[in-house]
Amino acid sequence: MTETAPAPYADLKPEVILDAVDACGQRTDGRLLALSSYENRVYQVGLEDGGMQVVKFYRPGRWTDEAIREEHAFALELAAREIPVVAPLVFDGATLHRHAGFRYAVYPRRGGRTPELSDPDTLLQLGRFIGRMHAVGEIARYRHRHTLDVQTFGRAPHEYVMAGGFVPDDLREAYRTVVADVLERIERVVRRAKAPTLIRVHGDCHAGNILWTDDGPHFVDLDDTCMAPAVQDVWLALSGDRAAMSAQLCDFMEGYRQFRDFDRAELQWIEVLRTLRLIHYAGWLARRWTDPAFPVNFPFFNTQRYWQDHILELREQAAALDEPPLELM
Repeated sequence: MTETAPAPYADLKPEVILDAVDACGQRTDGRLLALSSYENRVYQVGLEDGGMQVVKFYRPGRWTDEAIREEHAFALELAAREIPVVAPLVFDGATLHRHAGFRYAVYPRRGGRTPELSDPDTLLQLGRFIGRMHAVGEIARYRHRHTLDVQTFGRAPHEYVMAGGFVPDDLREAYRTVVADVLERIERVVRRAKAPTLIRVHGDCHAGNILWTDDGPHFVDLDDTCMAPAVQDVWLALSGDRAAMSAQLCDFMEGYRQFRDFDRAELQWIEVLRTLRLIHYAGWLARRWTDPAFPVNFPFFNTQRYWQDHILELREQAAALDEPPLELM
């Protein structure tokens, strides 16, 4: 994943967005609504027949065409098996299109609400659908997308942050030290633990990427799909203290194991993955800081308070990495 050029979407004007959808054989009516998205740009577009579609413009330079097509192929594979994923629409045999220098895909519009992840029945249903997704995900491997590992999600973003001068001078040594500490603890887990099986996963399966309806969930935004342990799509559904997460995990797995076995040994990777996500998030904000949308929408980043809180959070994670894994009945 490359760094962002300044104002990567400066030329993405309303007429370009509408023309891109029209170029796929659609007939837009001028209605246009920007949806919440920072990595890419996503818009709801009105059609002359009264319908709505969603168009996603990929961030220039982030993914190769091959990597995007793998994402689309996985989504279509899931949809073909009636797993509720919002997959891109196919026009003239293609899902990835180009217009005015931008790469984009068009999706059907789907509504829904944020799931109540504290509800046992919701976790049961969610477990069923993610179990089905993973049963498909293990059939084949990605060739062009990344693997979730310590280098990609730990060392590389940390090195970028340090080299870019984002951390205040009086906190640089504390930040360097705490990251070195948690990465060493992670390496100890890697050395002693059974290597997990890597499969194609959603990769960013938090509540914001799950739209819930009366019929259950459907999943959106596979932009971060990658090769990773199955537990990557599990731990983001868990919250609260250790007892609460253990109870939630049991509800989730009751549904999951109806469709796919789960290796309990993967539970020891939860805090590893949580720690890597924290480090990666800081690196992601740093890499995107030249995009004008980021200082506006993430004003807390790159402040003294942000780095103080981030260091404290990583120190807490250092302790969590030494705790035994969650229990699964």
